[in-house]
Amino acid sequence: MNVDICNESGYDLDTTALLDLVRHVLDAMRIHPQAELSVLLVDALAMERLHVQWMDEPGPTDVLAFPMDELRPGRRDDPAEDPGLLGDVVLCPEVAAAQAATAGHSTEEELHLLCTHGMLHLLGYDHADPDGEREMFAEQRRLLAGWRAARQPG
Repeated sequence: MNVDICNESGYDLDTTALLDLVRHVLDAMRIHPQAELSVLLVDALAMERLHVQWMDEPGPTDVLAFPMDELRPGRRDDPAEDPGLLGDVVLCPEVAAAQAATAGHSTEEELHLLCTHGMLHLLGYDHADPDGEREMFAEQRRLLAGWRAARQPG
């Protein structure tokens, strides 16, 4: 997998764990093994600029997803097939930290959830209606549970 993680947020984070999560999600969703994805972590001011520019909404948000190619789950193993560019997930650790405190877990756990959420958006999932929300959040829980189980020793 061609994954680029860039931390411009000022937060000290375990980007190795984040990379491991991204690879798990891409593999579990059967995305071409050479598909490209970028994860960018930014501060609240940068996130607010993006939120206003692309969503026309004020203030910073927790995650934004910018899909590139129309990739969907279901690995394409044909070496002649273009693996595609999945897109960009932008995360804001500052917003994630506030949400994590409310939810009662760590900022890194919140960022893992948000990264998975953003990746699902890149793959065409949405939560605009009740059915879509149920499907997306169930998939999000499944992916995170699978990743956490795979990280457990023994």
